[in-house]
Amino acid sequence: MRQIILDTETTGIDPKEGHRLIEIGAVEMVNRRFTGNNYHQYINPQRDIDAEAIEVHGITNERVAGEPVFAAIADEFWDYIRGAELIIHNAAFDVGFIDHEFLMLNQARSEPMLGPVAEHCRVLDTLKMARDKHPGQRNSLDALCKRYDIDNGHRVLHGALLDAEILAEVYLAMTGGQTALSLDGLSQEHASDEPDAGHAGIRRLAAERGRLAVLCPDDDELAAHHAKLEKLRQTAGQCRWDELPGWGALDRKQQ
Repeated sequence: MRQIILDTETTGIDPKEGHRLIEIGAVEMVNRRFTGNNYHQYINPQRDIDAEAIEVHGITNERVAGEPVFAAIADEFWDYIRGAELIIHNAAFDVGFIDHEFLMLNQARSEPMLGPVAEHCRVLDTLKMARDKHPGQRNSLDALCKRYDIDNGHRVLHGALLDAEILAEVYLAMTGGQTALSLDGLSQEHASDEPDAGHAGIRRLAAERGRLAVLCPDDDELAAHHAKLEKLRQTAGQCRWDELPGWGALDRKQQ
């Protein structure tokens, strides 16, 4: 399953009042494994950013003045998210802004329509998930980091890519952890099978390596083990450990 953990920063809180996207950050996972195929883009909103918003994310008008407008990055961004499951904290906010940007773009273009997001992507709202899982508790991203012991000390201001990375860790913790080998964040396709590939690749043992030594128990160890098995047999009514293939040969070898 391809999942995109996504976050945005904006000029204000309501796209209906003319507010726009100024940053998109996204982290890709495939089968709950980070691939490294992340997406990050600042956007020129073609309007001023509210002072209250700047206090939250620290992105100023000067910072995004030279960035591309949404129309210039829309197709690339759409190709990146299309068909994936989007994992977003308070999804209605971010999806609302993304859909509004696509709507304005579609009104100005004669090309095939992009969006709306929910018609082409599955959307999972981790805020709703957290409220269902922890009713009556604070479920902000910071609160979830504290609850799941995730370090977010470097999160002084909101930032789309940083928040997406933190949310990815929170999501994995909320849903049972990372179930596949991460290979230091690389996908399986990128992992090397060369013996000298280093810690980022699969290390294979040399074919000419020596055989492992097989150590047999001495008489005292074997007697103690028999006593343990007999105690198990008396307690449980049966014990079949010493009926396993090869056990008799081990006994005879010690004699």
